[in-house]
Amino acid sequence: MRRLLLPWLAVLLGIGLPAEAHQVNLVTARVALDADRTVSVELGLKGSDVDRLIAMRTYDPRQDAVDPAAVEAAKSAILAYISTHLAVTGGAKPCVARDAAILADGDGILYRNGFVCADAAGDIVYRSTVLTEKDPAARQIVLIAQGRSEAQALLDAGHTTITLSTAPPSLSSTLQRYLFTGIEHIFLGYDHVAFLVAVMLWARRLVPVVKIVTAFTIAHSITLSLAALDVLVIPSRVVEPAIAASIVFVAVENFFSRDVDRRWRVAFLFGLIHGFGFAGVLREVGLPPNAVLPALAAFNIGVEIGQVAIVAIALPILRLADRPGVEDRFEAVRAPALVYALSAVICLLGSYWLLARVFEA
Repeated sequence: MRRLLLPWLAVLLGIGLPAEAHQVNLVTARVALDADRTVSVELGLKGSDVDRLIAMRTYDPRQDAVDPAAVEAAKSAILAYISTHLAVTGGAKPCVARDAAILADGDGILYRNGFVCADAAGDIVYRSTVLTEKDPAARQIVLIAQGRSEAQALLDAGHTTITLSTAPPSLSSTLQRYLFTGIEHIFLGYDHVAFLVAVMLWARRLVPVVKIVTAFTIAHSITLSLAALDVLVIPSRVVEPAIAASIVFVAVENFFSRDVDRRWRVAFLFGLIHGFGFAGVLREVGLPPNAVLPALAAFNIGVEIGQVAIVAIALPILRLADRPGVEDRFEAVRAPALVYALSAVICLLGSYWLLARVFEA
């Protein structure tokens, strides 16, 4: 039994390393193709990501802003990096690049440049491995403008090119990418995983778990939608510590209550808070102008798929640790020592995240 539980404990201990569970390694880009086969590119990067890429310091986390003087000093290094990892080609021939500009923009930098492809025959292709070559988990959201139409595409480490002179990405392709983004986020959102595990540690029957997951799903779907559509937005400096506090609460509650049947109420209440956390990611990624509601639904469905997968993994592992009851050996009993041990670990993780996020706010 210990061999079964040790990997689970190792996972819980391992998820304590990131202080910002919702940190998104993200590049935003706008690529416009004109009728004369000129391509305008505007790239936006977070200052902290720029510092990782060029091994220089332009971003001040306390001010949550970049220093314009530091950006100017690092301009040549930034341009050297971007020119190596971004290209526009026509028929596999490089288009002629104009003079690029690097600008400080709040908490990040903007890269602007134009590429002339009039003399390059064949399809015009935008290629970028900016940030994704450094971190395979990074993503680049690209807004593609052609005339009056706009579409959105997602680049990652395995998908680095967009053909501009053909039709924009299909709706099914967009939905698929937002679905996978939702699934990926719930698995990489370690605080969400810790909350789900903590809230179901005493559960031995399927019905209470279904009620908990349903309540959590409904709640975070409400706030995710409201925040993603800019109806109700709460700053991340408030949401992130609140999420960490919810983890501490349910972990501590495990020491005083085993009433799993009523825990759906706690799951609903804190699900509203976690929804704003999910929305923070989706707001960073952005929603395609021509498919806002379908993309939002696909992301939400992806989150639910990941959530169900986590429960499907965790519940059987916990059931394996159950032992026969004293009065009725056919009635399984959850070992309190196991619940207390896992709750203590999760409580420590939640406390670490809470302190880290409060002091970084």
